[in-house]
Amino acid sequence: MIEIVAEKREEAAAREALLDLCLPERFEKASERIREDRLPAEGLALAAHGPDGRLAATVRLWHVSAGPARPALLLGPLAVHPWFRDRGLGGQMMRAALERAEALGHDAVLLVGDAPYYARFGFSAQKTGGLWMPGPFDPARLLGLELKPGALDGARGLISPTGLPAEKPSLDALIAATAKRSA
Repeated sequence: MIEIVAEKREEAAAREALLDLCLPERFEKASERIREDRLPAEGLALAAHGPDGRLAATVRLWHVSAGPARPALLLGPLAVHPWFRDRGLGGQMMRAALERAEALGHDAVLLVGDAPYYARFGFSAQKTGGLWMPGPFDPARLLGLELKPGALDGARGLISPTGLPAEKPSLDALIAATAKRSA
């Protein structure tokens, strides 16, 4: 059995490698404009490991506004290593992420994805028609799930990031570290 746990900071390289393998086009997506230079929501970056300890799946949720003054989360990307597909791990990751989001008191989750796949988790485009994203996106793939009834009623406007900015290394520190290695 694979256990779903909080993602560890030291897994960043493995996570990026898994995303590169599964979703090489992710940097071209409007969702990435919302995620870039932000930290995922506290407690909502999840990982699953295979029997050998290597990263098998990842999912993260991000703080956003679903229009003015309407907090929500943006889910994604969800990635499962090809060796672990067709075992239900993607569904397990989704359920774990949504259960944790609800337990933490969040109201709604948005994502861009395949409606038939995500409908089984309760997502639909029913209340996302008044929302848009920065950059090109397919409105039929913008889906929402209310964790609290009515959370997306009347949602209208630009989906924008509200989460904490990611720390960026100091340029001086990077130069000093490079100089130290060269010496």
